[in-house]
Parts: sequence; structure tokens; C-alpha cells
Amino acid sequence: MKITVLGGCGAWPAAGAACSGFLVEHDGHRLLLDLGYATVPELLRHVTADQVDAVVISHGHPDHCADLNPFLRARGLTAESVPALPVYALPGALDAVLALDRPGMLDHALALREFSAGDRLSIGPFTVDTRLLPHWVPNAGMRVAAGGKVLAYTGDTGPSPDVVELARDADLLIADATYPEVVPPEDAAFLTSARQAARQAADAGAAGLMLTHLWPGTPPEAARDAAVKEFSGPITVAAKEAGLSL
Repeated sequence: MKITVLGGCGAWPAAGAACSGFLVEHDGHRLLLDLGYATVPELLRHVTADQVDAVVISHGHPDHCADLNPFLRARGLTAESVPALPVYALPGALDAVLALDRPGMLDHALALREFSAGDRLSIGPFTVDTRLLPHWVPNAGMRVAAGGKVLAYTGDTGPSPDVVELARDADLLIADATYPEVVPPEDAAFLTSARQAARQAADAGAAGLMLTHLWPGTPPEAARDAAVKEFSGPITVAAKEAGLSL
């Protein structure tokens, strides 16, 4: 399973960076997990729009799904016929982003498949088990399995035992780490620090940890330094150069 990081900024894209987005590849199939602000230009450095097989969106905040609009345009506004793209999302999560264009303009490019958190999705060679995780809006964490490897991805979430279960014995946990050490009290139920994410990775027995959704301007080394206090395995920070293979 190959993972290409498209971006790892929270809230908005910092200069030269993008918000949440990950390209996961196995056995010739390409699956996107989230498409936040500014991820499409980075994605198109690696593959063409028609080479993506499916998309799963964790939740409806634009730093996780806004670039679905330019991505559908890249697939749907070409002279060549491209199959409709399966896009999996929680009910209503994509209403705002799909309303950006005139009604029906991109219908031929999209096969929307809404699911409930807790559902298991079969997408090509990937099995994706979903789990509701705490956030301001419904957010589906994902456990992606293929070829004997497991990737867990939280989307955005507050600390929860469900994160530990989602990541149980995973080869890699990609975890919300908005702040290095302390989440402001008003956000503490809905976002996670790097240190909390690392503690959950350790409790889950995950082999590796990738920190994502860092608040713009957060030094990656600050997040990594906080995480290493709780997790002894390999730790990376989601950025364009942080792709890896499991």
C-alpha cells in the first residue's frame, strides 16, 4: 500500500502547502482520502484526474472536501469520456461543495454513494471500515485494509477510545494533531493534540504515526517533539515529502 501525502494543513492551506488529502494506491487502484483546499494541484503532479478510482470524504468541512469541486471539473469538463467517479461521504456532507456549480453540470462525473458511520465499504482491493469520531459535524474515521496492510485515518476528531479501536494494530495511524501539546478548552472535545494522538497510537499498538491537520504556522518539529513523549515508533508529519509505503 503506497501513501502519497497531498497536504496536512488544518483550517486553511499555508503558503506552498495544502489541507488534508491522501492518495492511497494498491494493486493498480487509486483511492483518495479527503480533498481539502489546494490538494488538486498537488494530486495532479502525481496522477491525472481520470486515473483516480474512488474518493472517500471524512466530513463536510471545506479543509477536507473543497477541492472535490475542481477535481470533478478536471474529470468532467474534458472532451474524453470518463466514468463517473464513486465518491463516498456521510449523508449531506457534500451538499455545499456540490452546490458550487450550476445544477446538473457535473452530474455525469460523480457517482455519490452516501454511507453511515459504522459501515464497511468495499472499494476495489480496499476494505474501508468506518467509525463515527467526535467533531463539530459528523466525521467518519477510516480503517483502510489492502494486501495485508492497514492504514487508519481519523479525519478531524477529539480524543476518543474509538480512535484507539480504529487504529488497533494498524501499520500506520494518520491522526489529527491540530496543536502540539494542548488544545484550547473550547475545542478540546473536537480536536486532538499531537501528544494526545501519540498516546492513542501507543494504546492502539499502531506500528507508525503520521501527524496531520497541523494549525498553519505550527513548526513540524514542535508536533513531532510533543508526540515522541508518548509514542516510541516512527513519527512523520503530513507534508508533500512525507509519502511512504506500508
